[in-house]
Amino acid sequence: MSSASVNKVSSEDSPDSIYKGDDLHPDHPDDYLREGERWATEEDMATLRRVSDRLPLAAFFIVLTEFCERFTYYGITGPFQNYIQNGYKVPNSNPGAIGGGQQMATGLGNFFQFWCYLTPILGAIVADQWLGKFKTILIFAIIYIVGDAILTLTSIPASILHNGALPGMIIAMITIGLGTGGIKSNVSPMVAEQYGRYRPFVRKRKNGTEVVVDREVTVQSIFNWFYWSINVGGLSAIATTEIEHKVDFWPAFLLPTLMFIVCIIVFYLGRNKYVISKPTGSIAIKAYRAIKAGKVNWLEYAKPSFNVAGLNIDWDDKFIDELRSGIRACKIFLCYPVFWLCYGQMSNNMVSQSGQMNTGSVPNDIMQNIDPLCIIILIPVFDRLIYPGFRRCGMELGPVTRITAGFLIAAISMAYSAIIQHLIYNTGPYYKHPGDGDNGFNDISAGIQVPGYILVAISEIFASVTGLEYAYKKAPESMKSIVMSIFLFTNAGGSILAFCFNSISTNPYLVENFAVVSGLMGAFTILFFFCFRHYDKRDADEYRENIEYEK
Repeated sequence: MSSASVNKVSSEDSPDSIYKGDDLHPDHPDDYLREGERWATEEDMATLRRVSDRLPLAAFFIVLTEFCERFTYYGITGPFQNYIQNGYKVPNSNPGAIGGGQQMATGLGNFFQFWCYLTPILGAIVADQWLGKFKTILIFAIIYIVGDAILTLTSIPASILHNGALPGMIIAMITIGLGTGGIKSNVSPMVAEQYGRYRPFVRKRKNGTEVVVDREVTVQSIFNWFYWSINVGGLSAIATTEIEHKVDFWPAFLLPTLMFIVCIIVFYLGRNKYVISKPTGSIAIKAYRAIKAGKVNWLEYAKPSFNVAGLNIDWDDKFIDELRSGIRACKIFLCYPVFWLCYGQMSNNMVSQSGQMNTGSVPNDIMQNIDPLCIIILIPVFDRLIYPGFRRCGMELGPVTRITAGFLIAAISMAYSAIIQHLIYNTGPYYKHPGDGDNGFNDISAGIQVPGYILVAISEIFASVTGLEYAYKKAPESMKSIVMSIFLFTNAGGSILAFCFNSISTNPYLVENFAVVSGLMGAFTILFFFCFRHYDKRDADEYRENIEYEK
């Protein structure tokens, strides 16, 4: 971030801070030495352990904001499958409102997920062109609240009995999806922007050992804890599904709506502490024109220095180099739609699967909350023990290695779900038609689903968190929001793939559904590793080459 693009710079100023004119970085005003620190040398980078820095207070405000937003999102989507699939107040049935069946519930769920991950592109363009990240998040948050209010009001008994639930649901989905798009594309780059130190430095710990505090490791940790906050917020579905089960849907939707008001207040209160970037102009529109101009010799002819055709251009050579870097970063996202196809099974077909088994006294849709619970437990383990443990052994788990592991574990989780579905269909009393019509569940415990959710959680830590981190770290400064929105758009691609499976997302075809998804993920895992296995070494070499070492 250039100093010209910053309205307000927050710093961790303290009496022991050291300001030296020669130490101040021209582009990063927070990048100076504090007491007891020194810049890292090349030898330090080769011999000392690399660790994460402490996170600035402003980052915690944004992480808390994301927690509130995800509390709202998962709180309202947790009851969606039952709300759409089942009828209202049907005896001996799971809670419901619309009565559209499993295919409608899965189809609308996939549409909502698609829409929520298409709109971040709009949010990125608005932020880059006109408003900046801070104002964009605030305005789209207001749109989000309007959608929450529509959903809550149309889920009251009078609305359901007068057939207002379905149109209200569709309008709310469109409005909430638009609101979440403006938030998602900007909040994750904004949280990482709050850490303003770029050059690695050496810090002596209390035990006397020296370590290198590295921006790469710090950004990885920031996104681990950012994702951790997402999943803490995701536990709201436990409360809302219980309220749906024991009271009704409208109070289940009211709780996250009220929480989102807290979200806006928390975000606004931190305004004086944020690093806030100014809009840089529409990168998406300029990038399209540059790609069109440089189609010969892949962007080289789009540079002003190569403008042999005399084109009317409003960019410089640096922008073209950044655009090439952004496109290269986006290549790694090509296999993600299949991963999101696997992930999406957790919120629709796996919810319906648990409804075909004996869940005891708990709602069937509460089972999906095993996933965020596992992530909450495991992210600190990965961030504090597993990843540092590999670094202590001289083994750096690069982004491609982590993503490949995530893809593979996702494929295994779907294979496990196919096995569970096979067991359900081979158990009475309803065999291949549990939950259909007036049928109840088969005599098999829903507890056997737990390992499947644990595997999905581990796959997210490896693949989803790393995707967010990679989208931020590898995107040029001027393209953080748009590259992040492209990564998020891969989730919409997963929803498009899910539509192709809609015809087999019902009894008696669910074994085939899970098995095909597992096979597809397995095939794309191999393809991904084959295409990008060299990226880890190349990115590590580039990072070391670009470090400004102390001489």
